[in-house]
Amino acid sequence: MIERTVFTAEHEAFRDSFRRFVQAEIAPHHADWENQGHVDKTVWRKAGALGFLNMSMPATLGGSDADKLFSVVQIEELSAAGFTGIGFVLHSEIVSPYLLHYGTDAQKEKYMPRLSSGDMVGAIAMTEPSAGSDLQGIKTTAALQADGSYVLNGSKTYITNGWHSDLVIVVAKTNPAAGAKGTSLFLVEAGTPGFTKGKPLHKLGLKAQDTCELFFDNVHLPADSLLGGANYLNRGFICLMEQLPWERLQIAIGAVAASQAAIGWTLDFVKQRHVFGQAVAAFQNTRFKLAELQTEVQIARVFVDKCTELLLQDKLDTATASMAKYWTTDLQCKVMDECVQLHGGSGFMWEYPITRAYADARVQRIYGGTNEIMKEVITRSMGLGVK
Repeated sequence: MIERTVFTAEHEAFRDSFRRFVQAEIAPHHADWENQGHVDKTVWRKAGALGFLNMSMPATLGGSDADKLFSVVQIEELSAAGFTGIGFVLHSEIVSPYLLHYGTDAQKEKYMPRLSSGDMVGAIAMTEPSAGSDLQGIKTTAALQADGSYVLNGSKTYITNGWHSDLVIVVAKTNPAAGAKGTSLFLVEAGTPGFTKGKPLHKLGLKAQDTCELFFDNVHLPADSLLGGANYLNRGFICLMEQLPWERLQIAIGAVAASQAAIGWTLDFVKQRHVFGQAVAAFQNTRFKLAELQTEVQIARVFVDKCTELLLQDKLDTATASMAKYWTTDLQCKVMDECVQLHGGSGFMWEYPITRAYADARVQRIYGGTNEIMKEVITRSMGLGVK
């Protein structure tokens, strides 16, 4: 194995600390959370109390001033353990950065400390029943009123952290005739009249993740609910595009970690399982298949680590992040399928981690922009896009 050089001793010490938290506060409960369709909210406050939320946010806003490698460690540890119900990283590394980069001082001071402590859970509402990867096609509207306030109408679906959410960044059209140039982002608190949530959705995988629908029926929002204030009116699409490379890299990081974990579980299984008088690991097909998978995952890890280095240098471009997201999630699904096959009938039983990982993996090729969209982004960077 190639030695990883992206992490320092401090990062690895944090890995040990966070892993202990995962084993103590998540592992004993995750199966129950899968059955109920959401994690217990107490785990958010425990994470916040230990500084595991908003780590890369400024200390003045409740964060830890840590570099993003600490969040990378979190992604890897949760993915490797198969604990996909935990929405910490979306909360800390997707929702909070929007506030940090685009929010007004008043918005940051109001929400960031509560997000950092776990007293508030954050979500971002982009996807709609008729608009997934095509963010320009959203139908939710926020109509400007004479007094400077807005009236929000529409619905969102498949929203991670949605059911637990206390604060939602809602993507809405403020100028429907302007296409992408007419999109803005709004801060909407749970309990606001007209804002309701559906029950957690029943999914193929990610069963402990509180994914749900959100509904907005004549939701009256004050002027200061517009993320970034008046300067960011109709600039929402630009903000979304700026943040997507990091979001897509997060998906790739999780894909590689989950793939490596799957290989580890499968190695343990084939050494112990015997058929035709010998261990499954003794068959050449088993050994060669695992060698192939390990090689491809090693290649993926080196590429993703390089992308992480580029991110830390503010050099990660959209096309490269799209390459990472598309290739690693395709690989993840391939690895899971092959490892299920090597488990035989056991690979179809929910009690085995490989089975849950197989189900969890499939959505990786869909969210954050489908892999077909990733290929379109890549081809445009090559000068091959449709005008």
